[in-house]
Amino acid sequence: MRTLAFALAALGCASVVEAQTVAITGGTVYPVSGPKIENGTVLIRDGKIAAVGQNVTIPADAERIDATGKWVTPGFIDAVTQLGVVEVGAVSQTRDVSSTGGEDGIAAAFTVWTGLNPASVLLAPARNEGITSVGVIPGGGLVAGQAAIVDLVPGTATDMVRRAPVAMVATMTPPGNEIASRGELLVRLRELLTDTRAYAANKAAYERNASREYAASRADLEAMIPVLQGRVPLLVQADRASDIDAALRLADDFDLELMVMGGAEAWMVADRLAAANVPVITGAMNNIPYSFAMLGARQDNVALLRRAGVRVALMGNAGGGDEETFNVRNIRYEAGNAVAYGASWDDALRAVTLTPAELYGVADRVGSLATGRDANVVVWSGDPFEFSTTADVVLIGGERVKAPSRQDLLMERYKTLPPNYFLPPPPR
Repeated sequence: MRTLAFALAALGCASVVEAQTVAITGGTVYPVSGPKIENGTVLIRDGKIAAVGQNVTIPADAERIDATGKWVTPGFIDAVTQLGVVEVGAVSQTRDVSSTGGEDGIAAAFTVWTGLNPASVLLAPARNEGITSVGVIPGGGLVAGQAAIVDLVPGTATDMVRRAPVAMVATMTPPGNEIASRGELLVRLRELLTDTRAYAANKAAYERNASREYAASRADLEAMIPVLQGRVPLLVQADRASDIDAALRLADDFDLELMVMGGAEAWMVADRLAAANVPVITGAMNNIPYSFAMLGARQDNVALLRRAGVRVALMGNAGGGDEETFNVRNIRYEAGNAVAYGASWDDALRAVTLTPAELYGVADRVGSLATGRDANVVVWSGDPFEFSTTADVVLIGGERVKAPSRQDLLMERYKTLPPNYFLPPPPR
């Protein structure tokens, strides 16, 4: 009887949690999927957006968040990161971002999200700055493996993974030891795609050991079948205009769904990208080429691509460095720089919300403030692309997730050190 009572009490508590209603009121709401709403309300029920507008009826029991004078947007999405799979770049035990792969650096079967660390201390700083979802992308080799989009919700890796796989990641830049030149790289990619087609058409012969030798293992060939069928896009790292051009030809020959990552010189082939409906995931913050493949980089790349009709999502590591782990939160500054160099503010907002959600197949759940979407919402103190703006309230699935990060705790600790803490001790 006691057990039954406990169970009923637990069910009662669960129903209270499920019935939670939150109303964000009085702010300037930017739904992304529609025009901005002055003095708007975002009503959240059971972790979903129940209504968005000016004349929304608010239940008496709703928790109210006053956003008067503030800006309300969907949670931001950084499309390309290694968050949760790289903790300290120089320490191999904390890197779960790549696979040794097979011959020629092909690791198509590698699923990067299986190494996701939900306890990473790098999640909280990103989350506290309004980043609610990220693309987690594998790296290394010719075909690095499969990517995922994850929500930065506290919980397990299973709780965090929103959709996987969302892309197969490859490179158009020779990775080094395995492949020495661009010509060889294209031969290997074409061989892989041709062999995938042959394997998919005659698996029975492969099982009888009655087929020729293929360029990849069975697991890798199986993983490449959805790519060949157009069900999983091929996300290629390519900065040089000629590499992007080669990727476009490859996609056309094999009828692939293509996305370009990096795209420093994408503005040079913007018309071709637009005609082929190939989106680009790029950045706008770096003004110095990181490699010889980026010599034609321009900070108005985003503006030029959008002007040509190319769909653009933003990433925080387009020029190299450690932004993918330590400063994922800087994605909003990428957006601000894109605006400073000619992109429209609305395009920049879309590039960190709805467009990455569309590219990764989750736009029906996140990326905009619309009825039925998951309540990933941020209340900003002002324009989120301005340096001094803060994310005052961050909700993922309707739950507040902003809490002191390790950085915050360390800052508080060292703000209160005693005088002369760093001076040497007096002589005895």
